[in-house]
Amino acid sequence: MEENGSTVETSGKSQRQVVLKSASINLNGKEETLSEGDVVIAAITSCTNTSNPQVMLAAGLLAKKAVEKGLTVNRKVKTSLAPGSRVVSEYLEKAGLQEYLNKLGFYLVGFGCTTCIGNTGPLNESIENAIVKNGMSVTAVLSGNRNFEARIHKNVRANYLMSPPLVVAFAIVGKVTVDLNTEPLGIGKDGKNVFLKDVWPSSDEILEAMKGSISKEMFIEKYRDLEQYNENWKNLQVPSGTTYSWDPNSTYIQRPPFFESFNPESVLEYRELKNARPLLMLGDSVTTDHISPAGSFGKDTPAGKYLIAHNVRPEDFNQYGTRRGSHEIMMRGTFANTRIKNFLVEREGGYTLHYPDRKEMSVYDASMKYVQENVPLIVLAGDQYGTGSSRDWAAKGPYLVGVRAVIAVGYERIHRSNLVGMGVVPLQFMEGDNAEKLNMDPEKPIDIIFDDGIIPGGYATIKFSEKNNGSIRQGKVIIRVDTPVEVEYLKAGGILQFVLKRLVHEK
Repeated sequence: MEENGSTVETSGKSQRQVVLKSASINLNGKEETLSEGDVVIAAITSCTNTSNPQVMLAAGLLAKKAVEKGLTVNRKVKTSLAPGSRVVSEYLEKAGLQEYLNKLGFYLVGFGCTTCIGNTGPLNESIENAIVKNGMSVTAVLSGNRNFEARIHKNVRANYLMSPPLVVAFAIVGKVTVDLNTEPLGIGKDGKNVFLKDVWPSSDEILEAMKGSISKEMFIEKYRDLEQYNENWKNLQVPSGTTYSWDPNSTYIQRPPFFESFNPESVLEYRELKNARPLLMLGDSVTTDHISPAGSFGKDTPAGKYLIAHNVRPEDFNQYGTRRGSHEIMMRGTFANTRIKNFLVEREGGYTLHYPDRKEMSVYDASMKYVQENVPLIVLAGDQYGTGSSRDWAAKGPYLVGVRAVIAVGYERIHRSNLVGMGVVPLQFMEGDNAEKLNMDPEKPIDIIFDDGIIPGGYATIKFSEKNNGSIRQGKVIIRVDTPVEVEYLKAGGILQFVLKRLVHEK
């Protein structure tokens, strides 16, 4: 491994030296150098950005100009094209631009969710080994909607969202540590530097390409009979009956346990949560992708071990997002993001300590041990807890692994609501407080007393041990249950139970 210096301006006249790691890799028998900041994934993708014909045709036009000037995509880059609609392929072909995207490696891989949701597939083995061995920060560029940590690929730390034509441009230059206003994309077949401005299409060129390639009839034809495109879907045998016949051998769709102990007459009374253990202690801006990852997982993870035990080969694991119909997989993926930082342990990833024995294990294994011991769990967090996509499993997963309350500095709006809907109580530190300022000892049990039960804008008392001296302190937290109907959700055990109870009583 080598280190390369790169000067970066920070503010005003001040500069600092940034050391970029590099390592030797072997690509099809040829030795090359992989450096931090290099692009290893370039994807024209997403259901939204690829629905804009102007930017898609711009990508095709840029590819055409680049190919004509003799440019190629950097060999370290894995390229893909996954539009959300078949219409995109139709007008790219009609405009004569798909062939140029193909020449740069942007072949059609399918229609629908791919890189955005973690369906990136494996990288070149030599590249992936170099990243892991040296702890390198390489990049992905994509025209997608999300770029949360470890979502695009578990070993790609930096992910940049950009327009489709820029994805093509950065795939050519092969790194993000460039200024495309002043530095070239590469050297053309005439031996001269080719800059972004030399291949960037004009508005007139884009409009001209649109005129001859897009029509209303194209959309009508492609959407009129969707079944024609998939014989398997067309020939699928649909069972009859009023209820779904669960397949006990399926590892994709399983009967969820939300109603296993359902009682239409039960009402939960929130008085206290005694001897609760912190499952994790987290910082600010923990996203729903940290809580419930969407990307791939390995054979040594709890989810991977479960699938292997059920005779699923690692190459058939797929990824969390595709297996979200299985609570067994999603529970094991809860807080399993490879980049999540739990302050109860030293390393990154889905690990924690089980107390009082202080044994380090996966978050899932620790939570199941606590469940067996009948210990309620809480999560301690900083500000903007649950930011990002409003993903239901980011609330379902914590509930299913035994989390009964979260105490955070602040919440993302939708995630707070989702927690309530799943029967997890969101509590908020008083202004200026957090777990560190209160000197809370996460190794010791915490009691939560709901002073007046659950009421909108009410308060709860937390009793906890202080670090180092072990003395017992108490303080107030805000109950972030904001409306009367949310109180009813919690008393029913969650929104699912609330709705089912109403259906039962209406009969």
